[in-house]
Amino acid sequence: MYNYVEADSENLEYVTVASVDEIGDGERLIIDIDGEAIAVFNIAGLYYAIADVCSHDDGPVAEGELNEYEIICPRHGAKFDIRDGHVLTLPAIVDIPAYPVRIEGNEIQIGLPVDA
Repeated sequence: MYNYVEADSENLEYVTVASVDEIGDGERLIIDIDGEAIAVFNIAGLYYAIADVCSHDDGPVAEGELNEYEIICPRHGAKFDIRDGHVLTLPAIVDIPAYPVRIEGNEIQIGLPVDA
């Protein structure tokens, strides 16, 4: 899976997904963009976005327990880093998509690939 956090900005289109007051510290918001579920997290005022999909079995991951920057898949316990989508433990062996996040005024925006 692709890590969009590392993509060149000219290959991304930033889309407003929420305002900063919609996601409190330690909270998450799961949104749907063109049929793709994406989770946005607020950790101490820093925002991160990942695809809401476990690479182990394609099930949702964002409802899992969050420990600092680790999300634990509620189905089989695979762990992922919400900052970059990297897989941290089995049974998953493939990273999940991560998206760059920026704040413009009061808006939370995530960078999506232009060809999406």
